[in-house]
Amino acid sequence: MSSRMKNLLTPVIAVLLGVLVGTIIMIVSGYDAIAAYTALWNGAFGDVYFVGEVVRQVTPYILAGLAVAFAFKTGLFNIGVEGQMLVGWVAAVWVGVSFDLPRIIHLPLAVLAAGVAGALWAFIPGYLKARFRVHEVIVTIMLNHTALYVTNEIIRSVLSDGKERTDMIAESASLRSPFFEVLTDYSRMHWGITIAIICAIIMWFILEKTTTGFELRAVGFNEHASQYAGMNVKRNIILSMVISGVFAGLAGAMEGLGTFGYAAVKGGFTGVGFDGIAVALLGGNTAIGVILAAILFGGLKVGALNMPLEAGVPNELVDIIIALIIIFVASSYIIRWFIDRISKKGVK
Repeated sequence: MSSRMKNLLTPVIAVLLGVLVGTIIMIVSGYDAIAAYTALWNGAFGDVYFVGEVVRQVTPYILAGLAVAFAFKTGLFNIGVEGQMLVGWVAAVWVGVSFDLPRIIHLPLAVLAAGVAGALWAFIPGYLKARFRVHEVIVTIMLNHTALYVTNEIIRSVLSDGKERTDMIAESASLRSPFFEVLTDYSRMHWGITIAIICAIIMWFILEKTTTGFELRAVGFNEHASQYAGMNVKRNIILSMVISGVFAGLAGAMEGLGTFGYAAVKGGFTGVGFDGIAVALLGGNTAIGVILAAILFGGLKVGALNMPLEAGVPNELVDIIIALIIIFVASSYIIRWFIDRISKKGVK
């Protein structure tokens, strides 16, 4: 069996195994698995409204997944997507509430602000990694918490005069779409999905079709060989983290300019940035894989909300299934070994 086919089969088998083990857990716990999955499906795709909500959830998942995948592809572990998303969210809302501009200027400016904010936040671990060899995982994890508290303080002290949330952004900075709202029975689906898909294409183009992308991947494979070949290793490490941060910041813009239209003080993380790690892993760190994985995770997250209502099954079971899928993806060596064994038997 070809390596390409193995790469395609591995995440599919991981998903099936995750669902299978999750089903067993449901049955052992005394729940009706068929009713649970029926409710899950109905809650994700049983109505045009729910389909719109799935697309709305998929949008930031794609961008968070791209942020993680881009860093992984270049040999870096950006665990700070959550923090970069938060600063992007606040930056986008800041522009959205602070200016009165024509839509053709205001909306792109707000989206750009989110990307720049995410890039600047990701620059910190990139620079420390390149200059002082500080591991990016440690820095990005700490910066997640820093971002949470810094953005909360900005919202309270700068954007809302002591309140717990900002005003609604100006209509000229909103990603909301009357067309999509009518089409999906007034769900929160917005134009951000087009930005997410464009970003997936951009990631693919950068990594696969440009000299810069080749250098970034080369540095990720082997820094010493890349330096010997004349590549600027430090510059490429920083550039990789900055581009990853742009995607993460844009994920925040999807929430601030599309789903909610404001920024609020948060008692904890949104989870979107951390879910992006799972999306990237399941998607094999490829652009198309990230989109497909985001659709799966978005459908699970939105559909899970219907499980307690229709089947009396706690929606936390979906989180267990997602965790199991991640475990099986992380254990891909065992799945590949199993595929090899089956392939050899088939040849005989």
